Amino acid sequence: MAKKGFDNQEYIRLQSQNIRDRIKMFGDKLYMEFGGKLFDDFHASRVLPGFEPDSKVKMLLSLKEDAEIVIAINADAIEKNKRRGDLGITYDLDTLRLIDAFRGIGLYVGSVVITFYTGQPLAIAFEKRLKNLGIKVYRHYPIPDYPANIPLITSEHGFGKNDYIETTRKLVVVTGPGPCSGKMATCLSQLYHENKRGIKAGYAKFETFPIWNIPLKHPVNVAYEAATADLNDVNMIDPFHLEAYGKTAINYNRDIEIFPVVRAMLKEILGESVYKSPTDMGVNMVGCAICDDEVCRKAANQEIIRRYYSALCSLRQGMGEHEEVSKIELLMNQVGISVKDRKVVEAANKKAEQTGSPVTAIELEDGRIITGKTSSLLGASSSLLLNVLKELAGIDDEVKLLSPTIIEPIQVMKTTALGNHNPRLHTDEVLVALSICAATDENAQKAMAQVKNLRGLEAHSSVILSGVDEQVFRKLGINLTCEPKYQTKKLYHA
Repeated sequence: MAKKGFDNQEYIRLQSQNIRDRIKMFGDKLYMEFGGKLFDDFHASRVLPGFEPDSKVKMLLSLKEDAEIVIAINADAIEKNKRRGDLGITYDLDTLRLIDAFRGIGLYVGSVVITFYTGQPLAIAFEKRLKNLGIKVYRHYPIPDYPANIPLITSEHGFGKNDYIETTRKLVVVTGPGPCSGKMATCLSQLYHENKRGIKAGYAKFETFPIWNIPLKHPVNVAYEAATADLNDVNMIDPFHLEAYGKTAINYNRDIEIFPVVRAMLKEILGESVYKSPTDMGVNMVGCAICDDEVCRKAANQEIIRRYYSALCSLRQGMGEHEEVSKIELLMNQVGISVKDRKVVEAANKKAEQTGSPVTAIELEDGRIITGKTSSLLGASSSLLLNVLKELAGIDDEVKLLSPTIIEPIQVMKTTALGNHNPRLHTDEVLVALSICAATDENAQKAMAQVKNLRGLEAHSSVILSGVDEQVFRKLGINLTCEPKYQTKKLYHA
């Protein structure tokens, strides 16, 4: 069992109470902007071992009679088919997934708001699809000179031209499938409309990272910068908080830069602002639930390195920028780490150099390294899965978990009926074959029983893996990195 550095139950208790206290601060309604991933915050679970990906949802369940979900999605993100990096699905599909997930646990989803709407064709198509599914949809529009021109923003030609989102609960949670969804503007627009209707409404922000009450250069906070390198987010000491209270608090550049504007908007809309700093706006008790700082530091350092490799691979695939790589390199230098601190990197690359073919390596919790190499039957990652499952189950390395009589028909199907040029089995095909063998083979049964113990392990591939293999590693909970190079010199890589 991996060491825990975070007390999840204490976090839920503290955070739930903090939200209740914030609701009491205002009158009829509270709009709460939820930053980061609401339903499955895998970044938090990686840098804070013990944090459960659905912790935020569990808190909302304790408030579900008073809570309503509004999902904001950027029309430009729909038009550009922007994808979630951790799940590999587009933002519009993730919106549908989130609605199903919230409804599945009994949380009420009131509506979807399409922000930055200018008539984008794919946004129009998505709006039609939502309405056909019986989901209420609203439009919010770009405002000229936002956020500088406050008189315009807080007028009928600014927030006033946005659709008024009809809500029925006193806690309205505004979330989205990713960053830059327009969540804050949605909340402020609603405050404007509620005030016009004589309804007392307030605003608060639920942002897990950066953590305000740990040091600026703590690896957990630095890992957040690495995760948002493409957004140019920078962690900073909150000058407003320092001036108001004489205490150091950590926030990030966008919130600090926008705070004077937000405070002015709140004064313009509500007549006053109860917040003296951007940190005041936040509802964040995550730092108070860290129970082993050293465990969290080590986990965060690994996340920074993983983000570095992710940026390198994105650059190699033509989907990233040199600036992202350079920024993360700088962050690694700040916390004193390098790729050498990720043991599986050297293990995979060294073995690949020796064999002349792709290799994937994985590190067990006790520090042992298991590798898998490419063969005529299996890809490196498929071999790795079988090898590590045998190791965890105490099965001798010479034992074959999959009989050639099982593998060969699958290869024939791939190459003849499905027209695949590569006969080697992908990781998903190996797991299906293993589950079939487990029906009659005791060793295969033992190996299958160990699949759950792969979650949280670190792995590295000497080449960029196929999308299928990456998805399988992700679903198994294995933290994967890849060298930024392809197995072949082809221009097209499926």
